[in-house]
Amino acid sequence: MISTDRFNIRNTSLPGLHLIDRIPIKDDRGWLERIYCQDSIGELANGKAIRQITKTLTVKKGTVRGLHFQKTPYAETKIISCIKGKIWDVAVDLRKNSPTFLKYFAVELSENQHLSLLVPEGFAHGFQSLTNNCQIIYFNTSNHNSDAEGGINALDPKLSIQWPLEISLRSMRDANHQFIENNFNEFK
Repeated sequence: MISTDRFNIRNTSLPGLHLIDRIPIKDDRGWLERIYCQDSIGELANGKAIRQITKTLTVKKGTVRGLHFQKTPYAETKIISCIKGKIWDVAVDLRKNSPTFLKYFAVELSENQHLSLLVPEGFAHGFQSLTNNCQIIYFNTSNHNSDAEGGINALDPKLSIQWPLEISLRSMRDANHQFIENNFNEFK
């Protein structure tokens, strides 16, 4: 674990994937916390700066978004925080030469926690909303490029992701993502 005055950074079971405990400063008014600091967290993104910040709203409980990634040379590191509601956040290792290739890690993120998930390049990311009206904020090290979009079907049997709720909604695009084939090698 790496600790600073504002963050505790924990390794997960997948190399390069980290949980970030944000340490709030509290007083009688409430609390203040940093969601990101280049000096503390930037090294985990290979020194790349944040290029884009995105906020999403997912209206319906049980909705699954993902599993998405950006292909090289637009691959990105993402830092995900749930700022309203609760989600089941999932990252899948797509690095072909990784000992954890096609393994996933999942964690519950909520507005009541001070926790973020840092998803490095070479991973697909998605989540399931566990409450209605979830809001997520993403910090990305690359601008979104629609020509570099990639996706994996969230119901792929090779992944065997255990979604906590019955899936109530997916976009047509996400539902039409292909299953992984034996020659899958998006990230080498």
